[in-house]
Amino acid sequence: MIDADKQMQLIKRGAEEIIDEQELKEKIRRKGKLRIKAGFDPTAPDLHLGHTVLIQKLKHFQEMGHEVIFLIGDFTGMIGDPSGKSETRKKLSREEVMANAETYKEQIFQILDPELTVIDFNSRWMNEFGAADFVQLCSRYTVARMLERDDFENRMRENRPIAVHEFLYPLIQGYDSVALEADVELGGTDQKFNLLMGRTLQREYGQEAQVILTMPILEGLDGVQKMSKSLGNYVGIREEPRDIYGKLMSISDELMWRYYELLSDYSLEEVGEMQAKVASGDLHPKECKEELAREMLARFHSPKIAQREQAAFREVFSKHQLPEEMPECRVSTKDGENKVLDILHKSGLYKSNSEIKRLCKQNAVGIYQGDKLNDPYMPLDPGEYVLKVGKKNFLRVIVE
Repeated sequence: MIDADKQMQLIKRGAEEIIDEQELKEKIRRKGKLRIKAGFDPTAPDLHLGHTVLIQKLKHFQEMGHEVIFLIGDFTGMIGDPSGKSETRKKLSREEVMANAETYKEQIFQILDPELTVIDFNSRWMNEFGAADFVQLCSRYTVARMLERDDFENRMRENRPIAVHEFLYPLIQGYDSVALEADVELGGTDQKFNLLMGRTLQREYGQEAQVILTMPILEGLDGVQKMSKSLGNYVGIREEPRDIYGKLMSISDELMWRYYELLSDYSLEEVGEMQAKVASGDLHPKECKEELAREMLARFHSPKIAQREQAAFREVFSKHQLPEEMPECRVSTKDGENKVLDILHKSGLYKSNSEIKRLCKQNAVGIYQGDKLNDPYMPLDPGEYVLKVGKKNFLRVIVE
């Protein structure tokens, strides 16, 4: 086993909060091999890079010799996690949950070692629960404390309904830690209430309380909102290689370092060296971004495919089809600025609305390597785009 202090250095990488750090260090010294749990509700079939932040942290624990449990919440997935939700979530059918769970099992082994990973389902013990067991579980927590959750408190204040089954979700997630006798549970910052529930219930059931480690929510391609398919700012790990590479090359230089910290296998020392070289002018940030995109493609597809896409992307630049530097325009859907006409006008490239309309009509405006934008009043969905206007003008557009 690696020395506890050295383990803590890797464990703390990118972590938002550890409750309690000293407890964790003592557990490592006293027990050696710990049981590390992270739960994932299979509510959608495909994972994106935001989901892999937790899986990457599981990998860290795995590399240090701990037992990693990837818990698929097939039972809780049918309830729906109320965390951060302003209204009751639509429940999924058993068939939908299990179909999604199968895809999760395939995707996680692109990061974790399949021979060292325990996959479990919380239906294994929850299906054995009877009415009396649920009553006993509910008796371990008060309604007053449950209503301390921000999302429940806000909904009460705004007279939005809270279904009784939503109270069961954190209780069941907490009980999962009891059933697995977890030493550590990982989760996003939005899961803190549920993770703390696990500590509470373990004590209630006479177990040693787990340590909880929260990881930050990964920002999407816009660098502002969390990565989400519904916001269109995501990188899906099963997307086409060219799409993954292109999307990662479109992120800002600042966001790139965030992705390196939370997603990359490069050590923080190596990342720090890269940052220093960029700051001194000895290294162009584009080269660092290329390496990040190559690493992610090699992980989720193959090293060969990663090299191919890197070469293809460089070829585009070498032919001057896309400039390394281009003007940028950031617009908001809330302000109604996301129409093609408004974007090009706001960018400063074109002052005349009539000229913009003429260019659209002539098929001279389009998304780079994508659709033509013939309608000047067409709104762009949230996300990041490169618009090509005419033969030489390029504009990076961020729609929030």
